[in-house]
Amino acid sequence: MPVRKPLAKDMAGFKPANSNTRVTIAGVPKSITPQFKPIQSQNLGLTSERSRQAMVDRLRLQGISNENVLSAMASVPRHIFVDQGLASRAYEDAALPIGHSQTISQPWVVARMLSAICDDNQAPQKVLEIGTGCGYQAAVMGQLFKQVFTIERIRALYDISQAHLQREGYRLVRTFFGDGMLGWSTHAPFDAIVVAAAGLAIPQALLDQLAVNGRLIAPEGSSNQHLVLIERTSPTQWKREVLEAVRFVPLLSGVQR
Repeated sequence: MPVRKPLAKDMAGFKPANSNTRVTIAGVPKSITPQFKPIQSQNLGLTSERSRQAMVDRLRLQGISNENVLSAMASVPRHIFVDQGLASRAYEDAALPIGHSQTISQPWVVARMLSAICDDNQAPQKVLEIGTGCGYQAAVMGQLFKQVFTIERIRALYDISQAHLQREGYRLVRTFFGDGMLGWSTHAPFDAIVVAAAGLAIPQALLDQLAVNGRLIAPEGSSNQHLVLIERTSPTQWKREVLEAVRFVPLLSGVQR
């Protein structure tokens, strides 16, 4: 699918570094500062399936065809994972701020990345996510994969994501506060790894923790970023494919307490 250049009006008031989105999607006014007030279940009628189904229908039109991924996206209430002030925008095709200069990824990006690590016949069993954020993508992964491990380097977001995942019943999603660039070696190897932040190169530690025949998907680059799909073809070899242009928050080392 061709990618158009973003129009100036698309990016008005939006910092390119603070978005997890495809480059064609309009941004979020930077005046919005979420405070993460609890979402009341009756708010805006968002607990109905209608909004999520409209999102899934749009994803199909945008080329997402993996029915397992679409079903998982339809099952997870995205509005629960954003601030109450942004709940009315939860099912828009856009990234939204979650505080600490981070975002909840655009629905298309979540669906595209998860589709890429699934083959035509079978989903991976054990999957690692780098960058838990608010926990939304981990929740979708919890619908798809038998074992989900997720790492967050920002303590406040780690606490928020844990609360979200436990409240929504995703207690089998294993969370860890730490440096995502180091991976989670005690649980390696992983059938797939999903990286939700962009580095100049894929950390070698993550490549080493990928199982043979496993797949890793990550954004790569600085000002010009693309999704990169890597498959480990042997203990010493990896195959690389460059996919769509995207814009993600930067991949950083260390932790933020």
